[in-house]
Amino acid sequence: EVDNTPDGYGTPMTFRVNGRPIFCKGANWIPAEGLPGRTAPGYVKHLLRSAVQANMNMLRVWGGGQYESDEFYNLCDRLGLLVWQDFMFSCALYPSQRWFTDSVKAEVTHQVKRLKDHPCLALWCGNNEDIGALTWFDISRKNRDRYLVDYDRLNERVIGETVKQLDPNRRWWSSSPSAGEGDYSDNWHDDSKGDMHYWSVWHEGKPFEAYKEVTPRFCSEFGFQSFPSLELMKTYYLGSDRCADEHDLNIGSPVLEHHQRNDRGNSIIITTFTRYFRFPVSFAHQVYLSQVQQAMAIATAVEYWRSRRPLCMGTLYWQLNDTWPAASWSSLEYGGKWKALHYAAARFYAPFMITFQRKDDGEIELFGVNDTQQGFEGRLTIDRIGFDGSIEVLKKETVSIAPEGSTLMVSLRCATEQQALVRATFESTRAH
Repeated sequence: EVDNTPDGYGTPMTFRVNGRPIFCKGANWIPAEGLPGRTAPGYVKHLLRSAVQANMNMLRVWGGGQYESDEFYNLCDRLGLLVWQDFMFSCALYPSQRWFTDSVKAEVTHQVKRLKDHPCLALWCGNNEDIGALTWFDISRKNRDRYLVDYDRLNERVIGETVKQLDPNRRWWSSSPSAGEGDYSDNWHDDSKGDMHYWSVWHEGKPFEAYKEVTPRFCSEFGFQSFPSLELMKTYYLGSDRCADEHDLNIGSPVLEHHQRNDRGNSIIITTFTRYFRFPVSFAHQVYLSQVQQAMAIATAVEYWRSRRPLCMGTLYWQLNDTWPAASWSSLEYGGKWKALHYAAARFYAPFMITFQRKDDGEIELFGVNDTQQGFEGRLTIDRIGFDGSIEVLKKETVSIAPEGSTLMVSLRCATEQQALVRATFESTRAH
């Protein structure tokens, strides 16, 4: 079930399984292959197992892709992966004439009947970002009432009513992002209700720290790009039986520009280097560093939002996998190899995590984030490690960490900028 009972902060989006609130940890799923018939045996299983190995418990089947195979949902059942299922409508204005709505009703009827008995299925969602599309085009901005009626007729009436008739016990969610049925407001920039898509870091060039300026009730899309491995880039097919060689492996080459999921992607990756690092001296270093900063970006968001539990109760980053070999937002490159982000996800999605969070006034807070049903008591040690090798114990005390929540363990102030590292160690001595 999905709990949207209003609270003092707004309208939450909390998934409950057998009455237990679950912090949803995962990513967005896109088709495993650009040409589905080429999907190799066992490939989908590898991708889904990789999600579980990174401590994920939910995937969102994105509305710009496809309804997945029976194999996909059967595997999610067995692996314990909840599925947020979009219907296949995305980022566009759709007609509402009878000739179209009849075909949509048949499509929705077929898919709901096919999938509704899968225990993995957690939610039906009408579309991806179609509410936003009402403001993206000149024609819809000038005729908003007309296109809003079209949207409502197709999405809330045809799709929504069909879902509620055929699968009444499962939650219907009108759009992503949204605050649910009957709310057509801007959930791209409203973090107080429903689910949010937060793209200000990637598309607007804000620093990674901007993730801490919002606390979504549930963030179902956010992401940052990286290059895939050098090994994969060398397989880029250029025609005439030729693959990419050393001459092509250059940040400004037409080959790399072509194998890029975003027009400004390579430029954003390179520009971000100069914000956080010294500029890498070789292309191989650029590839490696792009994956490091991608992992930093998503870890910054997830660790902060998890520390804000229960205000935030879900993070699904964009995206898990890739449809073809390219630079993109994925944590599993085409072919299934783990990027640095996926290794980082195994840590920042761990059932138990401690995380430092720096406040604007310079104070540092340490949180213990615990998704399990068991609380812990133990010894907390905080060290300041100087770059000269010196170690100073700043704090040593016994602390308790509550089950199914985020516990502020300690607040402290210490000079660290370019001088030292601060390390926290928690050793559990008793479960409760």
